[in-house]
Amino acid sequence: MTRGFPVCLAVLFALAAPAAAGDGSWAFTPPRKPTPPTVRDRTRIANPIDAFVFAKLDAHQLTLSAPADCATLLRRITLDLTGLPPTVAEQEAFLNDTSADAYRRVVDRLLSSPHYGERWAQHWLDLVRYAESDGFKADEHRPAAHRYRDYIIQALNADLPYDRFIHQQLAGDELEPDNPDALVATGLNRLWPDEYNAANLEQRWQEILDDVTETTGAVFLGLTVGCARCHDHKFDPTSQVDYFSLQAFFAPMKPRDDLAAASAAAWKKYQRDLVAWEKTTKPIREEMEKLVAKRRANARAFALGKFRAEIQQAALTPPEKRTPYQEQIASIAEKQCVRAEQEAPQKLPPVQKKRYDELARQLNATRPKAPPEAMAVTDVGRQAPATHRLQGGAWFKPKEEVQPGFPAFLGKATPDTRIRSDLDSTGRRAALARWLTRKDHPLTARVIVNRLWQHHFGVGIVATASDFGAQGEAPTHPELLDWLAVELVESGWSLKHLHRLMVTSATYCQSSRVDPKDANHVRALAADRDNKLLWHARRRRLEGEALRDAMLQLSGELNLRMYGPSARPKLPEGVSKYAWKPDAREEDQHRRSIYVLAQRNMRYPLFDVFDLPDMHNSCSRRAQTTTPPQALLLLNGEFTRERAARWAAVLWSRSSDSNALVAAAYRFAWGRMPTAEEVGAGGVFIRRQTELRRGNAAEAVADFCHAVLNSNEMLYVD
Repeated sequence: MTRGFPVCLAVLFALAAPAAAGDGSWAFTPPRKPTPPTVRDRTRIANPIDAFVFAKLDAHQLTLSAPADCATLLRRITLDLTGLPPTVAEQEAFLNDTSADAYRRVVDRLLSSPHYGERWAQHWLDLVRYAESDGFKADEHRPAAHRYRDYIIQALNADLPYDRFIHQQLAGDELEPDNPDALVATGLNRLWPDEYNAANLEQRWQEILDDVTETTGAVFLGLTVGCARCHDHKFDPTSQVDYFSLQAFFAPMKPRDDLAAASAAAWKKYQRDLVAWEKTTKPIREEMEKLVAKRRANARAFALGKFRAEIQQAALTPPEKRTPYQEQIASIAEKQCVRAEQEAPQKLPPVQKKRYDELARQLNATRPKAPPEAMAVTDVGRQAPATHRLQGGAWFKPKEEVQPGFPAFLGKATPDTRIRSDLDSTGRRAALARWLTRKDHPLTARVIVNRLWQHHFGVGIVATASDFGAQGEAPTHPELLDWLAVELVESGWSLKHLHRLMVTSATYCQSSRVDPKDANHVRALAADRDNKLLWHARRRRLEGEALRDAMLQLSGELNLRMYGPSARPKLPEGVSKYAWKPDAREEDQHRRSIYVLAQRNMRYPLFDVFDLPDMHNSCSRRAQTTTPPQALLLLNGEFTRERAARWAAVLWSRSSDSNALVAAAYRFAWGRMPTAEEVGAGGVFIRRQTELRRGNAAEAVADFCHAVLNSNEMLYVD
């Protein structure tokens, strides 16, 4: 069941569900690397991937489609690996390169591009439900969240081995405690939606643990473990005990916003500077505290009074005397208390507030700049709070205590909690990370290579990318999936190695066009209309992020500055009361879409209408809808019209000849040379629009550019 599903309905569905399928699924045994099969025609085999695909086609007396033409292939691979269309210079370089390895060099160039990490980070962020705000009603901003996004981009660009990628995100604080990047990586465990002002903190913390457990199972195991929260899974062999044993790995976790994402040397220097600053500013701080102390104490007492007696007791207990669970609950309560205290100065009488603000300005003018903070987690200490199986998944119905452990159907293993002796931590998340990255793990490698395949080929070998269980789709090419999984491990967990294999295969490089006059295509349509056998490439639509980036690149406005706090583009007036204030500089608004503020309750309209996933839940595959608002937004939206006008000005500045201008526009937007008929039609359109615009040729060209931005070939990748 999904997180937050009403318990009564969960029980009703459980009673109506058939008995569990039991274990023994193909996905629950370690993959073995099969020998690539022998096929009839080996002339088009580029690497072992093709042998597995061709064998399936041979069995149905089918063949691959013809290779895609060079311009189509270049646009496909460039958008696929970087999310940006190829420039004219890149088109000419590839089309003029007649060497045998021209395409492979393009692939290597794109995999080495910093834009590769920006493109593929978005796929990962969809999976882990990344956002920079809490969600719920308040939707508070998370000022340090963007550092996790930047970490993902940097890790992918560096081809960080996938096993270490997992280690750092699940347990970077335990496995690499001296690495600031690993601390930032633990932000994975902080991406849950959060109702920071909730009163029932016990329930809220349990909901957080459920969210983290379910997301971990979906992302790394490709299993719907959340269905075992209230009862044993009705289809997979995941028991309720398995669910809470997995949750126990996260039981000691404590959210931290007070840790520096900086080197030890930088942190020590800041501490020295801070001590000196506190000494010199002591009189100012004492005067400020005197002005606000009473109101601050009252605000804290009022905020604390909203909680149940047990929570108040946890908050009032000295930290050194708290139990691990009290420490967790107290740290959550403290967030609300601090928030109330911070609002106290705003309620001072005018004269006192004026003095307080003057003192604050003096204080901040000399304060040493703090190192960047990480949105991270650590453990509460070496002792973990108890984890219980919960009857019906309800936090107030604990049953027997369970220990951290792995589902038995995935192979027996004892958690290895070894960590550095000087760390005040349990080592539980480190044990989970180690288990997930065992070379013989049945699921981890299979799940990630299937995700890569999905994004390159449109559908995964297992179409249900986050459900490898009994209710998921069976793999279309199970031997290929296992070959790729073992290949990933043998390559040192290199994701770029797998990308290279996939995109240099003949299967990837074939045409997407289906010809009803082609005998092979006629047979294929009759035998495999859904293209599960991969007899042609799939045509795919650009996501909203890639479409926005492409339009900005065409208009010459795309800001390629990487990393840092997110961009806030201009929004339509009256969009929402939650709307952000746009960046003051227009160039900052035009950064790549991966850097646009990811706010749960205020989704950027262009992304939203083009199927941006809900940022409250893990999304393994985006929907691709076709709706009237998409066409209306592109036709009437201010962003599209502005890009058309800017692009038209760029084209007009280069040539006022309508035919040359039209040909250039098509070349930029579609990545290919237009036909004479297309150039002629474009010229006719501009001339007619010039008449309608009363001789204003610049506006006519803008209308033409607007039409190109709305064209099918602009939105889709062959």
